Formats: sequence, structure tokens, C-alpha cells
Amino acid sequence: MKKLILIFFIIPNILFASSIKMIGEKGKLSEVKRTIEIKMYDNYFEPNEIIIKKGETIKFIVSNHGELVHEFNIATKEMHIKHQPEMMKMVENKILLADKIDKKKMKEMSKKDHSMAHSHSNSVLLEPNQSAELIWKFSTDTNLEAACNVPGHYQVGMIAKISKF
Repeated sequence: MKKLILIFFIIPNILFASSIKMIGEKGKLSEVKRTIEIKMYDNYFEPNEIIIKKGETIKFIVSNHGELVHEFNIATKEMHIKHQPEMMKMVENKILLADKIDKKKMKEMSKKDHSMAHSHSNSVLLEPNQSAELIWKFSTDTNLEAACNVPGHYQVGMIAKISKF
């Protein structure tokens, strides 16, 4: 039984942690070099390109100006594609609605399936007219993008390129 617990709970968390390290790490407020405001509209970000420097810690102030729920997620293209089934599962379980997040249901479902908590340090999920902060340290040379993985949004181009200088 202990081996099953290890396989189903600990190993996925280790894999997620190593994936996160591949793209950077949660930043510390004391290390923030600059602040970038991100506006999310229905199916696009403003700005649509974010220019960063390796080793830089940025505080993102993210606000949803659209009429739909949107996500700001920093990851590789492959990580976004891998994350999209989790987002679809949130829609299927009526946690993620067009313009609302059922946080009570999210909390309840996350007890059984941690991916339903949507508590990733590289991501914020916002209802219309909500704002949040995300602090991220870009500590690798990996090619990244910021994207919304709400079903269909990535596919229509809700992606901001992250470029290094």
C-alpha cells in the first residue's frame, strides 16, 4: 500500500517540481528587479511579448479585462499542452465556468485530485475584473511563453512570447 501511495502522490509531485525548475522558480519580493503589468482580454494579452533577462526576477501584476475566465501561465509550449487536459477537467467538473470559478467546488475536488487546486507558482487563474500578482525568477535559458490554457484560448492564440535579451 505504501508503494502505491508513493507512485500516485509523491512521484507526480517530484516530476512537477523538476518541470518547474526547468523554467525558473517562484521569485522573492526582495529580489524583484521590475514590475510588468499584464492585461488579459478575451483571447489576447497586452503586451503580447515580454522581454526578460536570465536571472531576472519580475513581479507581474495580472488583471483580467475580458468577459471570460483567463489564465496567465509561464511555461514551455510542451508544458502548456500537458496542462490543458487539467484545465479541461476543471471545465468538465464545472469548476471552471465561462465567467466564474467555483472555488468551493475547486477546494472540495482538490482533496481527491490535487491538479484541481490550480495552485501553481507559475500561474494565476482569474475571473473577469480580478487582478493578482505573480513573482517569477527566470533562472534558465529555456524557451518560454505565457499563455492561457482555458480550453480553446491557447488554440486561438492567447499567448505572449517571452524573449530574452
